Amino acid sequence: MHRFAYCLVTAALAGAGQAAAATLTLSCTALGAEADLCREAADRWSAETGHTVEIVHPPQSASEQLALYQQLLAAESPDIDVLQIDVIWPGILGPHLLDLSGRVDPDILSAHAPALLAGVQRGDAVLALPWFVDAGVLYYRADLLDQHVYDVPSTWQELTETAAAIQEAERAAGNDRFWGFVWQGRAYEGLTCNALEWIASFGGGTVVDADGSITLANDAAAAALDLAASWVGTISPPGVLNYTEEDARAVFQSGDALFMRNWPYAFALAQGPDSPIAEGVAVAVLPAGGPDGNPAATLGGGLIAVSRYSRHPDEAVALATFLTSPEEQRRRAIAGSYAPTYPDLYGDAELVAAVPFLGLFGDTLASVVARPAAVTGGYYNEVSSIFYGAVHAVLSGAQSGQAALADARAELIRLSRGGSW
Repeated sequence: MHRFAYCLVTAALAGAGQAAAATLTLSCTALGAEADLCREAADRWSAETGHTVEIVHPPQSASEQLALYQQLLAAESPDIDVLQIDVIWPGILGPHLLDLSGRVDPDILSAHAPALLAGVQRGDAVLALPWFVDAGVLYYRADLLDQHVYDVPSTWQELTETAAAIQEAERAAGNDRFWGFVWQGRAYEGLTCNALEWIASFGGGTVVDADGSITLANDAAAAALDLAASWVGTISPPGVLNYTEEDARAVFQSGDALFMRNWPYAFALAQGPDSPIAEGVAVAVLPAGGPDGNPAATLGGGLIAVSRYSRHPDEAVALATFLTSPEEQRRRAIAGSYAPTYPDLYGDAELVAAVPFLGLFGDTLASVVARPAAVTGGYYNEVSSIFYGAVHAVLSGAQSGQAALADARAELIRLSRGGSW
């Protein structure tokens, strides 16, 4: 069992005649500013309601988070009332999540972006509430591109060449730790997100298409992975094979990388008062696979769900509704650059002025590609594990793109019982 880091949020005293106060446990990641944002929100809700919120932080790796949730929920444990979950998990965790359809105001539900709301519905059931939307983006040092007279790359090959040239120049100038490109290369869900972007941008499909067809073994997909493997030890540090989001951000934000692939949350931190690159960082859409290709950004994001095994379901639903409210999402966008799930908030002049990066998000969302969670359902976790395992084998030099993807395809066929999910 993983050790949780507990943070007790002080609750206001309940007024006379108020129902007995409940103590709820909220599982919230500590990625970037997330721990502080969760604590502040829980503090506000506690002050308003008189209830107490204990915050626990699951492992940083999404794969480890899911395994922990599956362990707790399979045991019908009441230890966690409200859970932050990934957008791809409702189909996996659905049997253990409280149906919110009759517990949340329909007007609140319908105010979310339709595509995001559809992602949390299974039939008539609403298994979670959208909290923030994510898509992969390219961070870059605009000051260094200007200094060395390079444009923002529009293809992965251009990124490779620009990263190599500026890396060489920066090292010659005295920064021996400087790298051209950092990203998430550990064998976990984050690598699935990165590799899906590479492959889709090369026209290599989405691992499993919407009709259930397994598409990952093709020349374009192999070429994408072979190019990515060429980065390791050249424009990307050898240690990138064990990087998660925060590992990549640490290198980039310290001033030791030119490009970084990450999620929107990293923008607020890179622009923070203690960031040495605050004046030079900028964001663009991810590159295309080639001159005739299209950019691809993996769709991500966070949801708030309520455990079916909560001892305080009414209070847990109230907390989930508060956390995902427009007011709270607006605060999180301004403070932490988390993209809201309410389309109306993108017209908020103060929000856009505070986080100009969100103005780019419309272009990024136009290039999003979804992981094959809906079509593979309860098999998704195994599908992703097979995929990122194959990708990691290519990146580490153990196999070529063609060989690794052929092996992965054979595994997926066996998993899908011949192609029928």
